[in-house]
Amino acid sequence: MFLALRADAEDALSEALSALSLPTAELAIEEPPEDVEAVLASSVAFRLAGEAEKAPGAVAADLVDAIEVEGYELLAGATQQGPYVNFHASDAYYGGTLEAAREDGYGRLEPTGREVVVEHTSANPTGPVHVGRARNPIIGDAIARLLDFAGNDVDRHYYVNDAGRQMAVFTWAYETFDEDDLPEPEREKSDYELVRYYRKGNRVLEEGSEEEVEAAEAEIQSIMQGLEEGDEEAYERVGSVVDRVLGGMRESLARLPAEFDEFVKETRFIRDGSTDDLVERLKALDEAVYEEEAWQLDLPDFEKNLVFLRSDGTSLYTTRDLAHHEWKFDNYDRAVTVLGEDHKLQAQQLAAALDLLGNDTDRLDSVFYSYVNLPEGKMSTRAGTGIDLDDLLDEAVARAREEVETRMDDRIRDDDLDEDDVERIARQVGIGAVRYDIVSKQPSKAITFEWDRALNFEAQSAPYVQYVHARTCGILSEADREPGAVDPALLESEEERDLIEVIARFPAVVESAAGDRQPHQVATYTREFAETFNAFYRECQVLTDDEALTEARLALVAAARHTIANALWVLGVEAPESM
Repeated sequence: MFLALRADAEDALSEALSALSLPTAELAIEEPPEDVEAVLASSVAFRLAGEAEKAPGAVAADLVDAIEVEGYELLAGATQQGPYVNFHASDAYYGGTLEAAREDGYGRLEPTGREVVVEHTSANPTGPVHVGRARNPIIGDAIARLLDFAGNDVDRHYYVNDAGRQMAVFTWAYETFDEDDLPEPEREKSDYELVRYYRKGNRVLEEGSEEEVEAAEAEIQSIMQGLEEGDEEAYERVGSVVDRVLGGMRESLARLPAEFDEFVKETRFIRDGSTDDLVERLKALDEAVYEEEAWQLDLPDFEKNLVFLRSDGTSLYTTRDLAHHEWKFDNYDRAVTVLGEDHKLQAQQLAAALDLLGNDTDRLDSVFYSYVNLPEGKMSTRAGTGIDLDDLLDEAVARAREEVETRMDDRIRDDDLDEDDVERIARQVGIGAVRYDIVSKQPSKAITFEWDRALNFEAQSAPYVQYVHARTCGILSEADREPGAVDPALLESEEERDLIEVIARFPAVVESAAGDRQPHQVATYTREFAETFNAFYRECQVLTDDEALTEARLALVAAARHTIANALWVLGVEAPESM
């Protein structure tokens, strides 16, 4: 309803501007500042004051006099407040919002017909997912959910680096060392079991004898060459290691949750010939040069050339990624890639090369993120290898469980919640806290994850927002019925109207956040929503002796439940029914 109201306000304002012979190109409808009492407002009077040769307040007054709201069902009127033209909503707007928000899929936008691929995480399959990279799957999955909710047909891809030197090292190490020579795995999970081989292999390459290193390098080079030449045995050897490591990584990512429609291996673009074809096309470009025993692109906007072929004929990761992106352009209308900030130069060079090859790079979006840090001394590392995502999630669930048991001790004794309930809530709250704290920040800003903030039930955190959903479920459960048709005019208090208005804005938030590829906008909205709902809950008793008023307020609670549940779904945070 908010989008429809905004369209009505735009039309009414445009007609008024035309009536006053003022340019309609200056049209702007937005959410009003906090001190402006309206559902929508326009500051157009500021920009037109010079042309109208009047003060902004006088221009706003003229516009309000010229605005006709008859014929616009959702508009109740327009008023002036200083330089602002304010638009007020009708009962039909409030009633329509209540009706729409009681549908399970409230906020989901109409299908766009666009097919979008979101590539995220894509960590090299050399071991468990590290917490420093945890922002990638959390942001990537949230962007995919957001674009899906905004009406796009979305595929989620993990691009697997299975053709580079690291995987050749891993394969050599796995085939060379005996398990008896390795330390015990930190977890009984395939990625933890196999990473021991990779670490030992790297130690040998760094510290081994000259003979050991020479023999190892010969085998590593043989594996890499075999991949380039299409040797099926080389593919099978590397694939057996890659697939086992990925299996463990997927288990960890699924806990977030972050799941994928396809794991796209880079060897695919060697095997199908597209990398060779791309190399020949790159060589034919005027920007191609052979320098320092390698083929390179001399890109005018970059200090560093883009190397795309070694002297021994082997391609590089970027070469194969160029073929990968052309494949994306052949199969999707838009390609979104989530990358760490240290990949920005590489991504910019890749886009420049794609442009030289004749691709429409306007269809390519790159979302860059800064890394997640943990406060010193808050979590210990194991074997000097840093903190893995599994460590962080285990700690989150344990801390959430402690908090839940403290808050619910009386309820547990009264048998309202059994042990399974406590475990479920601890998981929902703990993992939700990690995910929400990370996704709620603008990706480009560095963040330090802090437990006290993330698990604070009173502050603007996941538990704070999740508790709103649990409270709506509790109210509706106590009422033990679904509300019927209601008269929105009964919901006349400031708190009731504010809650309907924030519910109405949800589809517009989805539209804006999806357009900007910024799921943190949805997180910001959920915090505002929680504050607004809590104000309503404090001031407005839902179950009253007045049957009609109770019915209306139950309808509002049902609308709130669907709205916050869907907003949390977009963020990938579970919505507990009890807490």
